[in-house]
Amino acid sequence: MYYEIHGTGQPLVLLPGALSGIGSAFGKLIPLLARTRQVIAVELQGYGHTADIADRPLSYECYAEDTAALLEHLRLKQVDILGYSSGAGTALQVAIRYPHLVQKLVLCSVTYTSSGIYPEMRAGIEELTPEFLAGSPYEQEYLQSAPRPQDWPQLVAKAKAFNKQVQEWPAADVKGIQSPVLLIAGDSDLVCPEHIAEIFRLLGGGQPGDLLGLPTSQMAILPGTTHMELTARTDLLMAIIPPFLDAPMPARKV
Repeated sequence: MYYEIHGTGQPLVLLPGALSGIGSAFGKLIPLLARTRQVIAVELQGYGHTADIADRPLSYECYAEDTAALLEHLRLKQVDILGYSSGAGTALQVAIRYPHLVQKLVLCSVTYTSSGIYPEMRAGIEELTPEFLAGSPYEQEYLQSAPRPQDWPQLVAKAKAFNKQVQEWPAADVKGIQSPVLLIAGDSDLVCPEHIAEIFRLLGGGQPGDLLGLPTSQMAILPGTTHMELTARTDLLMAIIPPFLDAPMPARKV
């Protein structure tokens, strides 16, 4: 399982999205975050430098287990995690399954049910083929970094099967997360903004703060931003991510 460490300070684990390696997902963001943080950027099963496991399908549960095992390997007892797309779903599963490992979460373009994705985007998964992705940044990055570049067609097929799985996680699991969460999505993302707002409400948001106080979690919708552009919007991300991570931890819920 490939990972890179940049900078020093409080550990911040970065989990990229489907078909993404570290460079395509976080290449512009890492140098900025690493100014004040120890950034641990990970490539999950089959992506980038991390080889695929032939008889193991891609799943959020396996990704979460792998991430927890990496943190144990690095002897990190508690970290902040920033996940993007399926990496955000992985971070969510880590917080649900291994809450003791997580301090704060930054979830970019996250879903907890398949209905959170626009139907036309779900339908577009049928077009996910090596030919459709030919010349894309994802293919180029894979061919340059993968231990077995010839496995690209197999990875695309597994990623397609992964993305077609029905995602229906209990709302109670999301609601039970104790860690402060920063939700981020583009206003033209593949995730519906209503879904992000729904998650925000599960985490205690969506209330008049002047009357009831601020929740421990936050939500940001980036203007003029698509799914693929999101992690490149460093001007907006660096204005909201470091203040969220650097703020004092609130008291745990009872």
